[in-house]
This record gives sequence, structure tokens and C-alpha cells, in this order.
Amino acid sequence: MSGVLASVDQRTKLVGENRLELLLFRLGTRHVFAINVFKVKEVIGVPKMNAMPGSHSHLHGVTMYRGTSIPIINLNEAIKLRTRSDIAEGQGNVIITEYNRSVQGFLIAEVLSIVNTSWKDIQPPPNSIGKSNYLTAITQLDIQGKRELVEIIDVEKVLAEIIDYDVRISEAVLDQDIVPHLNGKTVLIVDDSSTARKQIKDTLSQLGLSFIECSNGLQALRLLQSWADSGENIYDKILMMFTDAEMPEMDGYRLTAEVRGDPRMNELFIALNTSLSGSFNQAMVEKVGCDRFISKFQPDGLVEVVQERMGQILTND
Repeated sequence: MSGVLASVDQRTKLVGENRLELLLFRLGTRHVFAINVFKVKEVIGVPKMNAMPGSHSHLHGVTMYRGTSIPIINLNEAIKLRTRSDIAEGQGNVIITEYNRSVQGFLIAEVLSIVNTSWKDIQPPPNSIGKSNYLTAITQLDIQGKRELVEIIDVEKVLAEIIDYDVRISEAVLDQDIVPHLNGKTVLIVDDSSTARKQIKDTLSQLGLSFIECSNGLQALRLLQSWADSGENIYDKILMMFTDAEMPEMDGYRLTAEVRGDPRMNELFIALNTSLSGSFNQAMVEKVGCDRFISKFQPDGLVEVVQERMGQILTND
């Protein structure tokens, strides 16, 4: 248990500071890209891979990693950059990651460094780049003595284009005494990935729920505060809130802490819905003050949470 708590402390000790660590890398171009270190298991050289005939074009191959076969995704192709030939010839690296309860590798050109930075310095991508981009955020950092733009990749969008996510709900999970009461209720979804927000909406809209979307914690907090400032009852406005953990400007941990610290909304039901996995999930929930933890993407899990919240309300009534 001490190891579990140490892992929780490692991730949540920065909650009050609203900070994160990024792994910086290049894909064979001058651009600098990044992903959250906490989702990285390790970085290895390009391993021997076996081709998978008929597989998705972005899947470079599969390899054995710690006794398990995992897919290796060509990140250049996945985010629509030109492919550099020396990566395919084994001159690059593979970042082994864990997202959405699955392990996969991303083929890249070179790793640069790991940096500690603040979510307040990380901004959403500009609207001018359009919705077809593969970024959740951007920032500027000093890299090898030069100030450079860093583009944080929307890995969930990359994976969603390769893996077919099934949003069907199991009939057995539906509570027929509660489901009718969900129709017309509103859920607040806070996530910097439009793909992740769409997955929640596509699932829960089957229950007649409506949605309000925010792309980061600060935007969500300001929305909640505006309702409270105008005298509206937060609990009448929304049934509950789903929030991601890692988001620009304000992460989900800080958002939860801010909500819990405001007596006008401190009883809001909050589910942390992230691509993070690990044995410390429940301990993390208790540490940051969320009501539930759900690893992405679990349609039945989403349904169970909204039914639980609705059940609480019906019981109290």
C-alpha cells in the first residue's frame, strides 16, 4: 500500500501548483512535440517489428514488450506529417505509453528532454489551425538555449482513428428504475480532447442526457462561478461533472480542489475520467476529492456513474 500512496503523491503533490511534466521529442521535422510523462512507461530504441497485413496504415507493426505483443504506431503518419525514412530504418526511438488501459508504442525520430512546467503556461491551440489538428495544447519552452513552440499531441484522437471505440451500452448495466429520470438532465464535460468529449456524449446521449462542454479546468470553473454569482443553484443546472486530469490552463485536480473549496458548489458530484491507468486509482480519487474515477474509455462505466448520481438524488428526495 505504501507504494500505491507514493505513486499518488508523485502525481498529486503538484496539484496545488497546477504543474506537470512533459516528454519533448521531434518527429523528423523542426517541430517540437510533447506528451505527458505520467503516461510514458519508458523510451526504447526501435525494436524488431512484425508487419500486420491488412492493419491500419498508421500501424507500423507489432513487437514484443515485456512478454506482451503491442502495436507500434508511426506518429508522423498518424498526425499527418511527412514520414522521414531513417525512422523506418531503425534510427529513431519508440515511446512506450499507457492510455485508456492499453499499452502501445509511438515511433518517433528523437527524444529531447523531460521538462517540468505549469498548466497555466499551457494554452489551447489557436482556433486558426482548425478542428482537423492533432493538438490539445501548445506552450513555449527554452530548449537547448532557444525559445521554441511546443505542441502537445492529442493522443486520444490519434488512437480513436486507429481503434474503433464501441459506444454501445450493455443492457445488463441499465437500471430501469433510474434511467427514465436521466432524460433531460445535463452533464458538464471538461476535457481538452474533443475526441474524449465526443465519446462521452455519444455514450450518454443514449440515455437522453444533455451536455455542456468545456475544454479546460479554468473555463469550467469560471462557468460554475458565473452561475453561483448570478444566484443560480449549481445542482439544478447540472447533474454532475466529468473532468479529465491533464488540461491546459487548469488541470482536473486543481479544478476539483477549487470546487471543493467553494461552499456554493462543494457538493457537486465529480467523476475523474482520464486515460491514466494504474493500481492507485481509488487512492488518487480520495486524495484529490473526486467522487469516482473512470479510466477511459468505458461506456458501461460512464452509465454506472450517472445512474449512481441520479440514484443518490432520488434517495435524498
